[in-house]
Amino acid sequence: MAKSARARQPRPDDREEPAGLPARRLAWDIVDEVMRSGRALDEVFERAARAAALEARDEALARAIAVVAFRRFGTIRRALVERMARGLPKGERVLALLATAAAQVLFLDVPDHAAVDVTVRLAQSEGPSRHLAGLANAVVRRLARERDAILADADALEVDTPEWLAARWRAAYGDAAPAIAEAHRRGGAIDLTARADPADWAERLGATLLATGTLRLNDRSAIRELPGYAEGAWWVQDTAAALPARLLDVRPGERVADLCAAPGGKTAQLASAGATVLAVDRSRHRLKRLAENMARLRLAVETKVTDALTLEAEPFDAVLLDAPCSATGTIRRHPDVPWTKHEADLAKLVDLQARLLDKAAALTQPGGRLIYCTCSLEPEEGERQAESFLARNPAFARVPVGGDELPGLEEAITPSGDVRTLPHQGGVALGASGLDGFFIARFSRRGP
Repeated sequence: MAKSARARQPRPDDREEPAGLPARRLAWDIVDEVMRSGRALDEVFERAARAAALEARDEALARAIAVVAFRRFGTIRRALVERMARGLPKGERVLALLATAAAQVLFLDVPDHAAVDVTVRLAQSEGPSRHLAGLANAVVRRLARERDAILADADALEVDTPEWLAARWRAAYGDAAPAIAEAHRRGGAIDLTARADPADWAERLGATLLATGTLRLNDRSAIRELPGYAEGAWWVQDTAAALPARLLDVRPGERVADLCAAPGGKTAQLASAGATVLAVDRSRHRLKRLAENMARLRLAVETKVTDALTLEAEPFDAVLLDAPCSATGTIRRHPDVPWTKHEADLAKLVDLQARLLDKAAALTQPGGRLIYCTCSLEPEEGERQAESFLARNPAFARVPVGGDELPGLEEAITPSGDVRTLPHQGGVALGASGLDGFFIARFSRRGP
């Protein structure tokens, strides 16, 4: 991040910065940029962390602070408002500083005095916020003193979910809405998909083999240091995200188009099954990362940087469309989503999804199969989109998903035969960590 964005003033004691201050400064910068720009937390963190070049321990602390600041932003914001007579200070950068401080004293294993001291130092380090150092000191100390009272009244749906999303989930899912919000707040485990022999890799990694075939890590070890990473034996992929490619059931030699393919987990599944895969994405950067992942996995995949809507190609045996969406089903792993997305975004996304679905239909040959999926909890991007597609495209028919295809997740199959996973589902099969919220519909194109 450019220094000018922070207008940081030199201080006499900069050479004696306390341990952990660079990590907190990085967390502050990241939370501030996400709030101001609406960019994804992961994207901002990757770039800012690379520029900061901190030690692994400090980088991990910065990420933990930023993640918790968004995961519990509703609780944090309310606690700040109730303890500031004049309301929140103007300027998101000051709010970001107070949010990172609150994340530490309320939710992380950070000594209160350390969080207070560093927050004051950070406020003093920038001209625009220097006059608020005393206020920050008083507010953060009060948060620490009143921690138990703050946390006792912090309902996941009522407090840590934006009102517009909470209302939508109550309408769509009724009594399940609180469980969805609580699952988001718990966060998610790290899931892996193995190229082959998942039972063996579960044993080697000390992971749990889920009924769906996914490996779930039992701790958060550094991914790149785990056995099998370097040789491409597996890749990171949430168990819900692994379902669409499995349900497409490609066979060796089939030509398959993976539209909006990055980051590439589904591409890897399709190629591992022996299909000839064309991975399409409009982002050159994201497709480059996909290609790098395929190289590590030793999978041959053709890539094409283009808008899927303009793709010209011979019809495929099978097409997988993981359409751009609101991503409200991924809040377990991306807690910034509720605070950077808006209900007004839905109309444009729904229109884009419909156009992409019609394009995917045109790319599916007679007798071929089409999977449509989104990582959204919003019915407009799932169930309603599927029904509208069938009404517009009489050449296609729904192919219902059977219970034997989703072991341990039979409850996710809708009466129509589509798949609607919810973050709190899974029970004994998946444990408390649940899975991402996904919608998946499978279609076939009638023959000539």
